[in-house]
Amino acid sequence: MYPLIIALFALVLVAPAYAQVHVDIGIHLPAPPQLVIVPQIPEVRYVPAPAAPANLFFYSGQYWAFANGGWHVSRGYNGPWVVVGPQFVPRPILRVPVQYYPVPPGHWNKWERKHAPRWQEDWGPEWADKRGWKERDRDEDQPGRGRGQGRGRGHSRD
Repeated sequence: MYPLIIALFALVLVAPAYAQVHVDIGIHLPAPPQLVIVPQIPEVRYVPAPAAPANLFFYSGQYWAFANGGWHVSRGYNGPWVVVGPQFVPRPILRVPVQYYPVPPGHWNKWERKHAPRWQEDWGPEWADKRGWKERDRDEDQPGRGRGQGRGRGHSRD
């Protein structure tokens, strides 16, 4: 009987905590949105404006929304949304160029739209170090930048 009481007590404590994780971020679409491939990252889809009132992406069976300065994830296009720390956002989502964010934060206007947001500037060098995030991640697909531009071992300068 005593283990049953402990189990019920634990369930009562866990249930409210779980319910508080879901947030309303203002995405209330009447139907599933049109998803368009992000050309630089074909495994990621985005919802173009004006279909969604937020930056909404689809990757690996989940919807990802960047709203109110943070990331949220859901299995459905209308939620329920769960707040996600920046360290848990998949790298392909973080590599989406600024031009595919229909509602970018104002300070992004100074950045090149063809490159990924400068997450290190928003989340700090500690985040970048833990994620192994380097500037090459946002530039690796650009000609003349990123990987494959150096001369590795075995190459001479003839």
